[in-house]
Amino acid sequence: MENLIIIGTGCAGYTAAIYAGRANLDPLILAGVQPGGQLSTTTEVENFPGFPKGIQGPELMMNMMSQAEKFGARIEYEVVSGLVQQTDGTFEVLTEGGKHEAKAVIIATGASARHLGLSNEKALIGHGLTSCATCDGAFYRNVPVCVVGGGDSAAEEANFLTRFASEVYLVHRRSELRASKIMAERLLANPKIKPVWDSEIQEYITDEKGEVSAIQLRNVMSGETSALEVKCVFVAIGHVPNTGFLRGLVELDEDGYVIQRQGTRTNIEGLFAAGDVADHVYRQAITAAGQGCAAALDAERYLSNRFHQ
Repeated sequence: MENLIIIGTGCAGYTAAIYAGRANLDPLILAGVQPGGQLSTTTEVENFPGFPKGIQGPELMMNMMSQAEKFGARIEYEVVSGLVQQTDGTFEVLTEGGKHEAKAVIIATGASARHLGLSNEKALIGHGLTSCATCDGAFYRNVPVCVVGGGDSAAEEANFLTRFASEVYLVHRRSELRASKIMAERLLANPKIKPVWDSEIQEYITDEKGEVSAIQLRNVMSGETSALEVKCVFVAIGHVPNTGFLRGLVELDEDGYVIQRQGTRTNIEGLFAAGDVADHVYRQAITAAGQGCAAALDAERYLSNRFHQ
């Protein structure tokens, strides 16, 4: 029986493990399908406090992992397939290889950005393809970029990017935005934003360094194709929280994000959630880390009160 199992290894999971380890809880981390989370696929991270020169995403995650292990956290590279609460209030965490038992669990499985499903997308993440303007917009000063999408997120990303890019093309499959009226009006009034209606990306075109240099577009009405020079594609068609394994145990909102109550607590006693799996507003590395800290503190207090840990 583990004191605490942390499901996920992004900023939230590793920070939770650091705090739980320092509280002598000997936490077990189950790494999941993408050890290190979304930052493990990015390149330079400039906005994480403490790194004035920036740091590579994978390096930041390795540092966090080492710090967690320093304080006694153990990592097993297993994928969680289910979670069951026992009659005594403890938990059974089911994995592809077996099961683990724990007195408390922190869900830190994050969310996965929706992409377009094109063949070379995974290889281009961090090389001219991203889903976070706040994270990566400043890398593309005075060059053309594009945003894919037509909702509030796409409108917000496009407006934000006008601070840096020379031009922001908004590629949308429809002839009008799905965004709220105020967001749509703000976007259409911005002279640096150029909508590309009724269009979809067929292909990412790269330069000799493997970086995005242009996109091939197809007009969904006429079928005509064209090339558009851009240095980065910001995909803003939403995120999918990684909560499928919960199977109805935890209260989720209409988009599948875990609903938090009183900090990081869920509707199930002894079960906590931190980071992007519960956050569809900020979705930043530092906010996920902060929630990981909070979840570990909440779990430690719960264990102390219930099990006199």
